[in-house]
Order: sequence, then C-alpha cells, then structure tokens
Amino acid sequence: MPPKQPRVRPVSAAEAAAYLDKAKEFELAMLDGYRAERWTAAALAGIHAAISATDAVLGKLAGQRSAGEDHLMVLDFLKAKLSAKIGKGSLDDQLRRLSRILGIKNLVEYESRSFCRKDCDGLVKDVSRYLDWVKSQFI
Repeated sequence: MPPKQPRVRPVSAAEAAAYLDKAKEFELAMLDGYRAERWTAAALAGIHAAISATDAVLGKLAGQRSAGEDHLMVLDFLKAKLSAKIGKGSLDDQLRRLSRILGIKNLVEYESRSFCRKDCDGLVKDVSRYLDWVKSQFI
C-alpha cells in the first residue's frame, strides 16, 4: 500500500504573509507567558507559533500548506516541498527543531502533567530559532 498522501490547501502570497503575522503574534504571546511564568500557556502559544510559521513558509516557498490533522506529517511534506529550495543541512536542522516542538503538543494540551519552566526553556529556544529561520525566508 502506498504511503498516505498529505492533505494540502493552496496558499497565496498574501495568505502566507498572514500566517507569518499569526506566527509572530503567537510568538509574542509565548514570550509574554514565559515572562509571567505561565508555562503551559507559553508552551501552547509557542507550538501554535511554529504551526503558523510552517504554514507561512510552505505558502511562501511551495504555494500550499498541509491541511492534515496529524501535525507531524508536515515534517515529510516540508522535506518534500522545500529540500530543493533550501540547503539540506539548514532544512534538516529546522525539521529536527520542528519535530521537537510538535512532539510535545499532546503533552501540553491534553495530558494532566503540569508543564514547568524546565520544560518550557527548551521549547522557547526552539520556537524562537525556528521562527527566525522562517522569517529569514521572507526577506
């Protein structure tokens, strides 16, 4: 059986810019939550920043975004769509970073365990670096 094809939606240049604006707003909410020691809120805002940033970069460079429910499927989609446009090392670094960010989404949103500063420290760093990379694709 062939691998499941990701669901995609077309994205215009204006929509890609709008996704980037959302990512920036979520990033500010993440940083505000982090400074206020609201770890769960900061983490969730950071995760959503990364998701919106991914939609932005895919829209900008590939003219589409992933529309599937499984956020981790976007990793293969990003690799398939952007590997020819971005250096392999740079893209691989960002894919690992995004994988770490998306990998904790269920923990933050749905599990009963509290999210703490130590958990949030690495996430904030990963999200900030990922967004810096995405923003650089719009220059």
